[in-house]
Amino acid sequence: MCGIHTIDGDPVGHEHHHHTGPVFYPRARHKSRRAFLGDVGKGTMAMAVITPSILAACSSSEPAANVANTAVSGTEPPATVATTVVSGTNADSAVSGTDEGSTDAEAPADEALRWARTNLGFVSAYVLARGNKAAIVDTGTAGSAEAIGESLQSLGLNYNDVEHVILTHNHGDHAGSIDQVLAAAVNATAYAGEADLNALSNDSISGLVGGEEIFGFETVWSPGHTAGHMAVIDHEASLLIAGDAIWTEDGGVALGPERFNTDTPQALESVKTLASLSFNTLLVGHGDPIEMNADTALADLAATL
Repeated sequence: MCGIHTIDGDPVGHEHHHHTGPVFYPRARHKSRRAFLGDVGKGTMAMAVITPSILAACSSSEPAANVANTAVSGTEPPATVATTVVSGTNADSAVSGTDEGSTDAEAPADEALRWARTNLGFVSAYVLARGNKAAIVDTGTAGSAEAIGESLQSLGLNYNDVEHVILTHNHGDHAGSIDQVLAAAVNATAYAGEADLNALSNDSISGLVGGEEIFGFETVWSPGHTAGHMAVIDHEASLLIAGDAIWTEDGGVALGPERFNTDTPQALESVKTLASLSFNTLLVGHGDPIEMNADTALADLAATL
């Protein structure tokens, strides 16, 4: 996995294991770290997060039973997708945004956060759902819209159900399919960091400065990788999507390569900002999700900066 970071989405040569510095692993947190969640009744919601994700090929984790999983192979627009469809949708509607397979009866009725990872080999996009509505965070390289549509299907939804598309930043491996995704997600509003808008070709994208609430997420300005880089956090679900502010490797967290940053000292400050947050699950652009005690690993990393 690597960072291919061209604005126009053209891939750049890449290599495996090319984060910066040591890897820090999750550890059991002290009770005081998040004990207040149980006191206010939110611990149950955090534990109730359903994660129909598929880990990359190098992961040894097994998917949970009775959940949908989406895997995409290759670094080019995905050619093979293995999907267990929750709602009985079919591949023909993955990009077209048709209403097939997206009824209230088929979509879960509750508002608990569910997510699916679109694993494009060296970079990932994410689909998140509440009930019968969805948000997409990042759009992968050019040609990834069909794979993202498969992830929607794995959650019992399709592109008509997408209300929001959030770009963590403007690099081509994260924003490469924004035009195709927005053409399919006709009901969606798109967002990216205000400072990154000038590098995006689509002028319908709204600017973010941090602190906005979108789809139950709080946006977190985390510049340095790019000037407008954004992370998003769901405090109740205890889930952070960090974009390229953080990488993961072998179940731990690490810094991304400095050469892809616009301002590395600023990027390190953003790591400290994210490390001040409380979350259990970490989703990143490069690397596998961490689904338990992820904030302890990031706190340990930040303490070395």
